[in-house]
Amino acid sequence: MGDSATSSPPGFLRLPDMDEKLLDILVCPICKGPLLYRKAAGEFICKPCRLGYPIQDGIPVMLEEDARKLPPEEEIQ
Repeated sequence: MGDSATSSPPGFLRLPDMDEKLLDILVCPICKGPLLYRKAAGEFICKPCRLGYPIQDGIPVMLEEDARKLPPEEEIQ
């Protein structure tokens, strides 16, 4: 691991250190489907479940109870 990963809590990578491979294996904990990364919003989106998982302190929070329910009118791209 790189030097910047040493400042992260054990077992976690901070968002700037996440590479494409990690983003590819991160899935929705409910449907196990792929996630859309919305960098500007600081969240991962699951299209089928219409949930937005927040990123707090550079760590994805993949808990259903912490996810934002996307309103029907919100467009997902």
